[in-house]
Amino acid sequence: MKATAPPAKRRRGPRLAVLALVFCSLLVPIAFLFNRFPAVYVTDERPQQEIDLPSHAGFEIGGSVVKQDSDSVIGVSAEAQDSSDEVSGNSEDSHNGIDSNPSSISSKPKVHPPPKIEQPVLPPPKVEPKPEVKPVPVPVHQEGDDRRISPPRVPNRVQNADEVEKAKACQLEFGSYCLWSIEHKEVMRDAFVKRLKDQLFVARSYYPSIAKLKGKEALTRELKQNIQEHERVLSESIVDADLPSFIKTKIERMDQSIARAKSCTVDCNNVDRKLRQILHMTEDEAHFHMKQSAYLYNLGVHTMPKSHHCLNMRLTVEYFKSTPLDPDDSPAHKFNVPDHRHYVILSKNVLAASVVINSTVSSCEQDTDNVVFHVLTDAQNFYAMKHWFARNSYRESAVDVINYEQTIFENFPEFGTQLLYLPEEFRVFISSLERPTEKSRMEYLSVFSHSHFFIPEIFKDLKKVIILDDDVVVQRDLSFLWNLDMGDKVNGAVRFCGLKLGQLRNLLGKTMYDPQSCAWMSGVNVIDLDKWREHNVTENYVQLLRKFGNNDDEASLRAAALPISLLSFQHLLYPLDERMTLSGLGYDYGIKEDAAQSSISLHYNGNMKPWLELGIPDYRKYWKRFLTRDERFMDECNVSP
Repeated sequence: MKATAPPAKRRRGPRLAVLALVFCSLLVPIAFLFNRFPAVYVTDERPQQEIDLPSHAGFEIGGSVVKQDSDSVIGVSAEAQDSSDEVSGNSEDSHNGIDSNPSSISSKPKVHPPPKIEQPVLPPPKVEPKPEVKPVPVPVHQEGDDRRISPPRVPNRVQNADEVEKAKACQLEFGSYCLWSIEHKEVMRDAFVKRLKDQLFVARSYYPSIAKLKGKEALTRELKQNIQEHERVLSESIVDADLPSFIKTKIERMDQSIARAKSCTVDCNNVDRKLRQILHMTEDEAHFHMKQSAYLYNLGVHTMPKSHHCLNMRLTVEYFKSTPLDPDDSPAHKFNVPDHRHYVILSKNVLAASVVINSTVSSCEQDTDNVVFHVLTDAQNFYAMKHWFARNSYRESAVDVINYEQTIFENFPEFGTQLLYLPEEFRVFISSLERPTEKSRMEYLSVFSHSHFFIPEIFKDLKKVIILDDDVVVQRDLSFLWNLDMGDKVNGAVRFCGLKLGQLRNLLGKTMYDPQSCAWMSGVNVIDLDKWREHNVTENYVQLLRKFGNNDDEASLRAAALPISLLSFQHLLYPLDERMTLSGLGYDYGIKEDAAQSSISLHYNGNMKPWLELGIPDYRKYWKRFLTRDERFMDECNVSP
């Protein structure tokens, strides 16, 4: 007898693998459904960063950040969380916010009360007072938000949820391009063109089903011919004026063909499937064209105009061709006098720095012989800046142009960040979680860059300076700022209470901070250098940089400017009057003329800078009136004022 082979053992491995895959396929959707982590959006717009922070009724919100402005942009969305008493981390010094022991967590840190300091009396504006314009109500009022919010140009209306989500998604992906495109949207007379597109849309959806029917060959040929004719006409026409005179006949003929097609018995599922397919293709095409337009917009706002580049090159060449300045005529003896009024400007733009200086001295009602401007620039623009300010005078004030990169390299080689960084801008979205159908608002928050933290090291002989951004226009005398008694505070700045540190706890990490502490804006900042050195702000910055910064990745390094700036000065901030600076002239189309004229200074924070062709036309006049005309160089390079 033949021996029978024993039955083969069943293999359980493949069965277990299949069961594991089925189990995972059930868990993964559930995990995404209940995902509590905030979504982070990173887009690319002066370097600018962008933060999406929904606001809650009580204010407490958790969030994370990711981005910046030369227009790099950081986008972050945050979930509503209760963080009123929650602060993570521990610190040896409540002023510096450094985490000395990451393993220990303090749930109830000591919160320093804001200083009780009397605000100085601001000089009255020169313009006649006008009736007060009521600001547009913010979707969710946040206590302490004392920043002026200008009403938009169009009436504020309640939008449905779809419109809000579309607008929010557009701004998260394309940034301020969405605002610009809405403002510059052309009204096109294309009613007949749209009707042709609708007919083509329907005819294409029915054609495959009609072509399969027997006895409908004539209707099939008629539909195909009409579709081809419509496609040919639309390829050559954008508005109604481009259409041929006989277009009405083609429209009537297509209507008849579509009516006959609808009278046929066809599978509705096939027609529905084709309609959806065409719809998705149309949406993809529209999104593709929007991406192209947004790319060209960002290229325009982040690229130096050709005429400005020509001006820099001509100034640099002329610097080396010209004879050196007579030492007796040099104002260098004023540069390090502590009792003089010293202004510091970080800029890579000759005309922008010139406007800041000219507007400051023009608005000064006192003698400017003791006024000194220190312009910190990079190696590429250093000689152009030197020659421009040697050729042009600004009353009796002195201008000191400094090669920042060379100064840091020669005197402070231990500092890792030797490049010049301009003030960083972050785009912040604030929306309501309780009323999501209401329109969210976008703000640009400008803060100190890494280069600002080395100013006390560069100007060791000075006691007090005022730092001006190069996109600021001064309209009133700033002399009263030199008489401010800031007590033990270091940085006099305008607060921005639309954003509080508690909303950034995922970004700030395990550090000691006050969740109710407001953010602040750069633009016009009064800096007490003696108190800065006393509180070791630069040393604390270096420690924070090791925690938040990544020197190998420039985008991450620049993004770290936001948490570092907020933590470095959270208990060292002296709040200036909100009338000191009117912000938003680089993105907000709704600022009223009387508000701009009555403000002490104007801040063009945002992408649409006044020296760009894409700058907002209504606001460029305030910048242009302080532009120094150097006919020789500006005419050669076609620099338009």
